[in-house]
Amino acid sequence: MVRHKKVRDTHITLAHGSGGKAMRDLIDDIFVSNFDNPILSSLEDQASLNLASLMEYGNRLAFTTDSYVVDPLFFPGGDIGKLAVNGTINDLVVSGAKPLYLSCSVILEEGLAVDTLRRVAESMQFAATQAGVTIVTGDTKVVHRGAADQLFINTTGIGVIPGGINCAAQNIQPGDVVIINGELGNHGTAILIARGELALETNIESDCQPLHSLVETILDICPQIHAMRDVTRGGLATVLNEFAVSANVGIRLDEQYIPIREEVKGVCEILGLDPLYLANEGKLVLFVGQEYGEEILTAMKSHPAGKGACIIGEVVANPGGVVFLKSIFGAERIVDMLVGDQLPRIC
Repeated sequence: MVRHKKVRDTHITLAHGSGGKAMRDLIDDIFVSNFDNPILSSLEDQASLNLASLMEYGNRLAFTTDSYVVDPLFFPGGDIGKLAVNGTINDLVVSGAKPLYLSCSVILEEGLAVDTLRRVAESMQFAATQAGVTIVTGDTKVVHRGAADQLFINTTGIGVIPGGINCAAQNIQPGDVVIINGELGNHGTAILIARGELALETNIESDCQPLHSLVETILDICPQIHAMRDVTRGGLATVLNEFAVSANVGIRLDEQYIPIREEVKGVCEILGLDPLYLANEGKLVLFVGQEYGEEILTAMKSHPAGKGACIIGEVVANPGGVVFLKSIFGAERIVDMLVGDQLPRIC
């Protein structure tokens, strides 16, 4: 079946945010046609979800929201639409939740190419389908030229946490091992290169991916995971500092086991950056009792999203709230939380 495009304009105008026919045509043409599902197609002011069907998955609701302002909109390995879907899904799954529903709200700059918006919506739906989630409601706003940079997206996600799963920073204990699912810094490096501000050529792509299936694999083997977090802005160093403070424990890392591509290390050396602070969009770090560490590591390596998994450190009782790194030369240094911003508008 061939769909006839309702939007004849080549670029977004203020009329597309006015609430009238132009806006309705834009919503039907770009969003309803791509996100096509019965809940969204009713075009109510809200999505009505069946509570009984939600409770089939567990007894607690996971609810999160995030906004995406990445520059550029399209980059090696992804785009703002794929990023918005996967980023929100990953915020849900690190609580142990099964992701089910998303909202999609967009802020459009006057003058944005309609075909650009169409590509982003198609990418969002593809990512949602891959992860088994449904985009059920949303909102569209248009601002004057110069009041925003092309396109901003907000996605809110709902998932359900199964009984017996309790992933939280306060569960972290001395003796836990720290596991990462693969290489760090690929997303931040890919965005940096895509901006074209440096005369560098690499084949690095963003690691943007959903982690729902990997987390399912992990929890099927070991529901006793103490804590998980997706490693995004601020990088691994910032996430681990947050965990150390919340649980009042020390975290000791071993540099030789932290997986970082040589190309990423090279870019960081040129620019004076630390890969431990670079953003990622398909990485999680988890804490679990040492007795489960090797079993979980083996399971993660058997999954496409965890084939580069490594045990990178351990939790110690003292000093609390501090992250240490043992270098490849044997010296030890404190790894602080990110101060400032290495690279703005990374997600």
